Amino acid sequence: MPDTETLLMRDRFRGFLPVVVDIETGGFNCQTDAILEMAITELAMNEQGELVIEATHSRNIEPFEGANLDPAALEFTGIDPENPLRGALPEAIALGELFGIVRLAVKANHCNRAVLVGHNAHFDAGFLNVATERAGLKRNPFHPFSYFDTATLAGLAFGHTVLARACSLAGIPFDNNEAHSARYDAIKTAELFCLIVNRWQTLGGWPQLAPAVDRE
Repeated sequence: MPDTETLLMRDRFRGFLPVVVDIETGGFNCQTDAILEMAITELAMNEQGELVIEATHSRNIEPFEGANLDPAALEFTGIDPENPLRGALPEAIALGELFGIVRLAVKANHCNRAVLVGHNAHFDAGFLNVATERAGLKRNPFHPFSYFDTATLAGLAFGHTVLARACSLAGIPFDNNEAHSARYDAIKTAELFCLIVNRWQTLGGWPQLAPAVDRE
């Protein structure tokens, strides 16, 4: 039988495994603009039923053929798509590797599917879904339209929706010089998500579950 930790994670989000995703792009149009970086942060549940960060994985990604690269977006992120030191992978390979990590985590936690956690999650979900179709990937582990948005949660919990400001109000250190890296932003988004979920539990919004019985 799975241990208490696994049962709690499975039961906490009705069979979904929350996985934090951050994507850096060459613009705002998911149909035409390139994905340049993608990071995922895995979450786990400790013995107290609190969410904690497990691991973060990231990939630099080559723009797909014909992709748009908006100079303003590149200036904002500081990403140089032509830099050979990026070690960028083709989109299909990078997404396939990250999807494989997520599928293993879903299985290990006895969940049914992953659910994307993102700051302004509709943005990341839009790019991810379009890229999945473009790359011909058949096994996207994420739910196709459900996700958890930390911008919304932060607006509720701290009265602010910008990631840097929300982290500051939550007491989470945030370095603006590191921001707009997919890996850094995924970690900070994960810290913010865990803090809000755990604080809600502390306030009595979600009582820790006793170990579940085997289900037929």
